[in-house]
Amino acid sequence: MPRPPAASASGGQERSDSGSTRGLRSGRRNPAAATEVSTVRRTVLPGGLRVVTEFVPSVRSASVGLWVNVGSRDEGPTVAGAAHFLEHLLFKATPTRTAVEIARAVDAVGGELNAFTSKEQTCYYAHVLDDDLEMAVELVADVVLNGVCAHADVELERDVVLEEIAMRDDDPEDTLGEVFLSAMFGDHPVGRPVIGSVESVSAMTRNQLRSFHIRRYTPERMVLAVAGNIDHDHVIAMAREYFGARLVRGRKALPPRKGAGRPAGRPGLELVTRDSEQTHLTLGVRVPGRHWPDRWAMSVLNNALGGGLSSRLFQEIRETRGLAYSVYSAVDTFSDSGAFSVYAGCLPERFDEVVRLTAEILETVARDGITEAECRIAKGSLRGGLLLGLEDSASRMNRLGRSELNYGQYRSLSSTLRHIEQVSVEQVNAVARKVLSGKFGAAVLGPHRSKRSLPHRLRTIAS
Repeated sequence: MPRPPAASASGGQERSDSGSTRGLRSGRRNPAAATEVSTVRRTVLPGGLRVVTEFVPSVRSASVGLWVNVGSRDEGPTVAGAAHFLEHLLFKATPTRTAVEIARAVDAVGGELNAFTSKEQTCYYAHVLDDDLEMAVELVADVVLNGVCAHADVELERDVVLEEIAMRDDDPEDTLGEVFLSAMFGDHPVGRPVIGSVESVSAMTRNQLRSFHIRRYTPERMVLAVAGNIDHDHVIAMAREYFGARLVRGRKALPPRKGAGRPAGRPGLELVTRDSEQTHLTLGVRVPGRHWPDRWAMSVLNNALGGGLSSRLFQEIRETRGLAYSVYSAVDTFSDSGAFSVYAGCLPERFDEVVRLTAEILETVARDGITEAECRIAKGSLRGGLLLGLEDSASRMNRLGRSELNYGQYRSLSSTLRHIEQVSVEQVNAVARKVLSGKFGAAVLGPHRSKRSLPHRLRTIAS
């Protein structure tokens, strides 16, 4: 299914806040205050279902997300892609609705109904006017809890998922992203594609998918996150009604995921040979998971290196030399592991130069660090991106759900801003020395016939 609603980073790639209004006495507008007139409330119902809401009085919308703490890393090799396949399948029918009736229900109110699957989570969400909140909660709950997984629908949706795999294979950046994680993590669960493979999806049975649904989709693994012009007590009443007998006393919400431990071995170098006009490169190094104390400094480092128009990679590779149109860095974090990466797409004849410059920039920052000015700009960019990203109810819902599943609590916006502000250039540079001196892995997609034909500098870094 399409990607999740937009959300802002708050430490690595975590998109996951009520708070203080201090600062108003000085006559300056507190940047957190504008977003924190909202109210966040949390209730745990019998069965372990967590309900987290945020009342945002300035909007006329409501966003509903039913989050399940299940993703592709929870699959065995024989059912690789099951979480994503099931996400598709549940929209096909419930005992009281056909796929067309599900679609018409949300279209009739001008809303949006969709879902996404990631390495560690699945989310089913709806975005509607506040008047249609109850319809959205009931519809999302019906799809997630009561999807029938009929044999005919399994075969129909199998073809759709196979088409999605083919579409991914036609997109160089999507393909490269999957290959890069495989190069970085190997047989570790986060190294496997969320979407599965042609072989695993083709072989998956209705019974396997139905069993995955029954065993994994239980209230203690779920979070109902709702944001917008809503009332918490009303949402609680709806949750009790639509979850019904599933809210069994005696079960507790599962704690945040700890993962299976950091991956063994070292990253490698992967090549996808393709007769394309460009060569695409992702080069990266492992970092600790989302509970890493230095994740805030890592976010600042990432932003300074390749997170914006003024970043070193963008300025040196694109603006100064015009060697690539797209060049950026990113941080992916999971419960027990993560990766910092740099992406660049360029003409094949410029590939050697792009690799050389990228390596030199990373080596320079590992040795000398970033400047005070770069640190200040990066923190300002993170702060602005976070605040601007919370201007709609969908982003707020997304933050509620992720925060609850990942940390077992709501991380306030003011707390997040404080963590970013407290990062010093010395902390960033200490992280740079540690992370950028690690073992690198890489993935390359382009018209290169063998690894031996790749730049020597790249083979030296990522081998």
